[in-house]
Formats: sequence, structure tokens, C-alpha cells
Amino acid sequence: MEPEGTAVTFEEISAAAFRIRDGIYKTPCDRSHMSVLTGMEIFFKKEFQQFTGSFKERGSRNTFKLLSKEQREKGVIAASAGNHALSLAYHGRDLEVPVTVIMPQTAPLMKVTLCRHYGANVIQHGRDFGEAKDYAMSMGEEKGLVYVNGYDDISILAGQGTMGLEIIEQVPDLDAIVIPVGGGGLLAGTALAVKTLMPHVQVISVESDKCPSWKAAMDAGRPVATPVGPTLADGLAVPTVGYNAFKTAGKLVDKHIVISEDKIALAILRLVEMEKAVVEGAGATALAALLGGDLDELKGKKVVVPLCGGNIDTTVLGRCLERGMAADGRLCKFVVRVDDRPNGVAELTRIIGSLGVSIKDIFHERAWVRSDIFCVDIKCVVETRDFEHSKQLRKQLEEAYPCSVEWKSHHRYWSSPGQAE
Repeated sequence: MEPEGTAVTFEEISAAAFRIRDGIYKTPCDRSHMSVLTGMEIFFKKEFQQFTGSFKERGSRNTFKLLSKEQREKGVIAASAGNHALSLAYHGRDLEVPVTVIMPQTAPLMKVTLCRHYGANVIQHGRDFGEAKDYAMSMGEEKGLVYVNGYDDISILAGQGTMGLEIIEQVPDLDAIVIPVGGGGLLAGTALAVKTLMPHVQVISVESDKCPSWKAAMDAGRPVATPVGPTLADGLAVPTVGYNAFKTAGKLVDKHIVISEDKIALAILRLVEMEKAVVEGAGATALAALLGGDLDELKGKKVVVPLCGGNIDTTVLGRCLERGMAADGRLCKFVVRVDDRPNGVAELTRIIGSLGVSIKDIFHERAWVRSDIFCVDIKCVVETRDFEHSKQLRKQLEEAYPCSVEWKSHHRYWSSPGQAE
């Protein structure tokens, strides 16, 4: 029989705010440079500035403060893809509580390394978070350790809800708050805090289409297992949302959005370029919904967006920026068939250069050209200013090489008129 879940109370959130005040940074909630870009007055709650880089510290510290003396001596165990593990490791060391974390094999290397740096006993097990969680709960029961659910323990939900109290204090006249959702802990605590004090504020949740577990729960009326795919928002990749989290937030969410990976990549790029902020995929997911045009009804309103995590591997960041540029129409890929004689390729590069387009990569392919023996396929990756600039390049190439241009941009595939798809 499935548990019904227990909702966290506003009193528990208020008590948590007092309890954790000595070890949690009150992060700023600043007006964004993207306000002009979106037509909304956007405020970023910068939770990535917490010591370990995410909002998870709030719930972890609250949980440690509620442990009995015996529980503190034995220690705790948890499963986490990274941020929950980091916060437990750091605050466990600060409060002298032994911490064991089970991380899936797919956990970002930087987060694994930092957990060990903070003194946690790190064990990597399982292909995804679900397998890591099962292993952690089994080990906890065997060794008598308290299992800390990073998104569903009442103490966790109460701790995360303290962010909502801060937001109301910092932006007292907000109209809406857009929150990324994985397991549902941040959404549940924050939604309850905000709706209790300001019932008119619209609460909107956002998740990746690679793991739409909150949407599945809303459709079914209860948490259900959801397939998990590889995602830039690894911190949101929770197969089944929390029962307590869903019980708390199920009726408080006014709208839910499921977005594509391209939009998340573009949001990460915009944050780096316009806010000078490095934010992980999960932390940028709420912003992605605003930039992607999914919430145009919020134009002209004050909107708070939590940037809830900043722990992203350097290699993943590079890939995200490139994918974001592709989604923005600034990184384009095409194949053009040119004359394989002197000046054939030179003429192609002249056209590209005359438009101020930068060639990032170029490759000649002769063996698989099945038409004219004196032709060569030139594969190019180029950087343009924007989507309009890339359209200008495509037009010039199609005029110079009729029926010989294959174009790929923003994960869509076009062919020149007259060329087989």
C-alpha cells in the first residue's frame, strides 16, 4: 500500500528559519538584466551562492538540528546525485555528524570529489538515482543510520521553505514565482511559505522533458515512477516525486511547465553572458521556461526565479554553452558541395568571410560523393551573431550553390529546394 504523505506546516517552516539562522547565508534576490529581454520584472534568488552551491543546505542543516544525541553519534546516510550530498557533507562536518552518501555512477565528478573533500564517506552505486536510493535505504537499515531523504523528509521540506520566507521579505510585491522541480522538496516548502503569506502569488513549477515526474504525478493524482533520460538538469532527475512533497504542493501549484533540453542550455548561456553567473542545468530550468516563451502571460509582472544550484562540471558547462549557442542560432552546421579544383573552397570561405561569419570547424569529404568526380562535400561549423545572421548566410550559400546546401541549426534539418530530404 502506498503512503498518503504528510504535508509540512507553515509553523515548521517558521521554526526551521530560526533553527538554521546560524549556519545559512541569506542569499540576495536581485533584479535581473534579462527583465528588458523578457518584458517581465525578473528577480533572481541566488541560492547558488550558498557555501556548497545550492539551496539544499537549508533542509540539511534543519535536519541535523532535529536529530537526537544518539542519532547524531551514529550518523546519517543519503542518496544523492550531488547537491544534497554536498550539503549533508558540509553541515555534517560543521555539526560533527558522520555522513555517508550513496551517489549514482552518473553523478558529476566535481560533486563526488567535493563530498569527499568535506569528509563524507562516498559510495558510488547504481545506474541512476533510484538504484542509489534503494541501496542507501538498505544500508541505513542494516547499520542503524538515519536515512535523510533529500526531497521528502518533513524536516527537509521545512528547511527549503525558508527560502520562500526570504523571498517575500526581499520582494514583498511579487506577482509570481517560478520554481524548478525534481523530487518536489523546494517546490513544496517554498509554495507553502509563499501561499500562506501571499495567497495571490502565482506558483509555477518547471521540469525537464527528460524526467517529467511531477507532471506524471499531477496526471495520476499521486507520485508514480517515471522513466529518466540523460539530462542537463541532473539535479532534477528523480524518477518518483516525494509523497510528502506532493501532498504539500499538489494543490498549491497554479501551473506546470515541461521544457526541452535546448531551452535549459540556452538559459545557462544567457546567465553566463548577461548575469555573469555560472548555474547548473537544474538551477537554470525555471529561467528556461521564461526565455522559451512558455509564460508570456507574466509580461509586465514581478517574477522571482530561484537560481537554486551552481555545481556544474567544467566539461558539461562547455557542452551546455555550445548547445545553447546552437539553440540561439549562433552555432550552425551545414554541408555544401563545391568544385574540387583550385579556388573551389576559397570561393566558399570568401562568401562566409564577407558576411563576418567565423568558421569554427571545416572538413573535406570526397569518398562518399556519388555525383561529379570533380566535386567535394565541405562540412562546416560556423559561428554567427544571431539567428538572423545565420539566415543571411544560408541565403547567400543557396544562391551561390543551388541545390547543393544541407543545413542544420537548432536541431532542425533543412535542405535546399530541389534537393532530396
